[in-house]
Amino acid sequence: MVLNLSIIDSGLGIKTCYSDDSILKYEKLISESVDEFSRRANQPGQFLNWVDLPQLQLSRIDEIYSLANSLKSQTNAKYLTILGIGGSKHTVENMLSLNGLNLNNDEILFYSDIDSVSFARFLHRLGNDVTSSNYMVASKSGSTFETKDGFLRIKKMLEDAYIAKGMSSDEAIKMASKHFIAVTDGNAEKSELRRTSIADGWLGDLFIHDDVGGRFSALDDHSLFTLAYAGMNKDAMIEMLKGAQSISKLALSKDFEMNMPYTQAAFWAAARANGVTSSVHQYLGSMFEYTVNWHAQMQNESVKDTAKQIAKVPDAMHHSSEAHFNPANKFAFALTVPHDNGIAKENAEGYIGALSKSYSDAGSYFCESVETSGFGLTPHAAGALVQSRAFSTVYQEIIEKIANSIEFPAVLDSVLQPHVEVYKKNLKPQAGEKDIVVAGRIS
Repeated sequence: MVLNLSIIDSGLGIKTCYSDDSILKYEKLISESVDEFSRRANQPGQFLNWVDLPQLQLSRIDEIYSLANSLKSQTNAKYLTILGIGGSKHTVENMLSLNGLNLNNDEILFYSDIDSVSFARFLHRLGNDVTSSNYMVASKSGSTFETKDGFLRIKKMLEDAYIAKGMSSDEAIKMASKHFIAVTDGNAEKSELRRTSIADGWLGDLFIHDDVGGRFSALDDHSLFTLAYAGMNKDAMIEMLKGAQSISKLALSKDFEMNMPYTQAAFWAAARANGVTSSVHQYLGSMFEYTVNWHAQMQNESVKDTAKQIAKVPDAMHHSSEAHFNPANKFAFALTVPHDNGIAKENAEGYIGALSKSYSDAGSYFCESVETSGFGLTPHAAGALVQSRAFSTVYQEIIEKIANSIEFPAVLDSVLQPHVEVYKKNLKPQAGEKDIVVAGRIS
């Protein structure tokens, strides 16, 4: 790039370049911010147990791969379908894509809808044969309406399919159970799904760990199990987890020039402090197709701000640039790009340079470059990227509260999502009323 950018190199496969010095005013807050984060990290009820989750998961890799192989062998089904919404889906989609897996959608499928057309389309992808897939049911409580709806329908269809093949009802129920694995709370008292998996003799134990919110769960069991099922090399998974844990160490450093998650948070905090009401974070390349959905979830649920546009380019560039580069609009811009070493290197770098010049001329800007390998990122960079994004999201809240002398809540706002209950309560019967909706009713 021709631009004079200040560069922060994490040493973990990610470099971040800033076009101005707006973040420097928050350098003096790094010590207090890190202390605030550190005193909460891995403490019960703070929903920050994802900080050292990669280290924990390193000790469970053999178990996770063993479960993936066992589920495959006991049914010989062609697919694994993920039944889950939000973090149970977007994190997995993102990690598969970042690691260059399931490119043809020939092994991993997803179902997270509740309408008839979507269900028919899903069955069509299975060749209208529910026995052709195994199913990972992911829900912390085990009672998530959307997930339960799909699960109960598929469970009934599996049983019917095996009865149609000549099995007794009891035999069909047992055979259908071999297609399922649960990812839920480890405590059966807290999870309806865990009680079901135990009662029906489902395979193994996969967990959504305590105090790890869905959008922060990119390295929890549902993601690692799916990566293993999709054929990720075990050594690559180890590298991915080590990359993430290295970010956890770096993100608690008080060295401003090294703490990349903090400086990214400072960039967005500075933009808001400077009166920027709209911002843009764009990702270059097909490997980030699902990163966009996950990042949008992180933005909406944690920052609680829908004014940031998150999109993949080049697709979104031409139809959004009219607004982005209109002098009447005030924007802050970020661009995440692959470090290109392939056949398109020259044109890719030229394109990135043109976008960088356009963005830096129009507003505050940073560019994040990530190492690649094969069909995706290097495993180390993939782990580092998702962990860095989680840290920077929470740090943004901490920086803004300190800078504006706002009292901290008992639990950080960025890790909670109380307002989702507005719609959830309407899925449940009110006192003295019948169910408004019934998940999984078989018509």
